[in-house]
Amino acid sequence: MRSAFDFSPLYRSTVGFDRLFDMLDQSAQVESMTNWPPYNIEKVGEDQYVITMAIAGFSPDEIELTQKESQLLVTGQKKGSDEGKQYLHHGIATRTFKQTFNLADHVKVTGANLENGLLTVELKREVPEALKPRRIEIRSGADAKGSGRHPQQIEHGKAA
Repeated sequence: MRSAFDFSPLYRSTVGFDRLFDMLDQSAQVESMTNWPPYNIEKVGEDQYVITMAIAGFSPDEIELTQKESQLLVTGQKKGSDEGKQYLHHGIATRTFKQTFNLADHVKVTGANLENGLLTVELKREVPEALKPRRIEIRSGADAKGSGRHPQQIEHGKAA
């Protein structure tokens, strides 16, 4: 099943966005399979996020969180069985689930908590100093003569 959008014209004018286009192509296929458990993704700060999942009936030892590179995998599997129970109405879903979240570069899980049937996963984007933008000083005339060919870097308003 293909998505309703054709991204092939964009492939001609972009380089290195294959992963993004693949995710967009797969979103239509995956959307129908990921309706349970329900979840929210909230931005709580400049570089902080919280994923909240409604997983009533699961205990912490029945939930597994795994971060591998740019993916966060949340799985849940009930350990007890419903054998011998007779339900008049069975409305609480306790089926096994697997939910994958694609994370941006440098986003890490900083904590997780299960309370009142809600799993909250805290995330933070931590860009290494070496990858942050830096300002390069531009010298002119007499300042530039005799000082070598290497520009002086200024980080956070201070000369390095």
